[in-house]
Amino acid sequence: MLNQKSFWKRFIKDYELHLLVLPGLAVLLIFKYLPMYGIVMAFQNFNPGKGIFGSDWVGFKHIIDYFEDPYFYRTMRNTFLLGFYTLLFSFPAPIILALLFNEIRNRIFKRVVQTISYMPYFLSTVIVVGLVIEYTNLSEGLINNIIEMLGGQRINFFALTRWFRPLYILSGIWQGVGFGTIIYLAALSGVDEELYEAAVIDGAGRFKQMRYITLPGITPTITIMLILAVGGILGNDFQKILLMYRPGLYEVADVVSTYVYRAGIEGANYSYSTAIGLFLSVVSFVFLYSTNKISKKFGDTYLW
Repeated sequence: MLNQKSFWKRFIKDYELHLLVLPGLAVLLIFKYLPMYGIVMAFQNFNPGKGIFGSDWVGFKHIIDYFEDPYFYRTMRNTFLLGFYTLLFSFPAPIILALLFNEIRNRIFKRVVQTISYMPYFLSTVIVVGLVIEYTNLSEGLINNIIEMLGGQRINFFALTRWFRPLYILSGIWQGVGFGTIIYLAALSGVDEELYEAAVIDGAGRFKQMRYITLPGITPTITIMLILAVGGILGNDFQKILLMYRPGLYEVADVVSTYVYRAGIEGANYSYSTAIGLFLSVVSFVFLYSTNKISKKFGDTYLW
């Protein structure tokens, strides 16, 4: 009882600070929690005229239909491969860049380089894809001009399936790597400077300091970010894929989110698309839970 009174006393005393949380809670409630009631559409033959409460209940029919769908294997394969390659190449990039920034001693140069690396993050996906298309243009693209200048043949990047994934991943790294370093630079600022001073006295060079002090110091942050990244491995950039792919690229570019868009928005099959989205969310949660469980078993850093 005393603890409860103490809690409310502190809450009232610092009410101005708690008011600052309200906008964030409102956004979370409106855009994350309230739409959850629509999950029941996955188990119905949803009819807009009848509404959610009047539509017929069909159970797991739509999820079973997706398993039997001829596009199931292709969409799941492409979704997983894009997510896996993105994790493999995009996840280490901001860590490496943050370590490089940490080694720069000239503050002015460091700030300039950091600002330049952050800038692509603030470009919209439409602009990023537009730049990719412009640079890879068959007739006048910068990349093809360089290839031809070096004696090679021009490449029609968007007509060949083997180039879609590299372009998708590289453009994602270019856009997000700078902003991603902010978290790791913040973690680096928490590493005790006395450890570096002691290492210098012991004769350790910059590489050994990075290996034995810097990396262990930010390992908890890396672990948390890795757990979250694995949980989001199936969450491809829908907007970028939709802008980049062509009918000839469906074999490697068609992912679950684009298939849901075609089935739900274009095909007006709302229950089927909701069921697919729910299935993908469950699989993502299993990945997140499993990764967190492994981290908890073998280390001291985990989400819960």
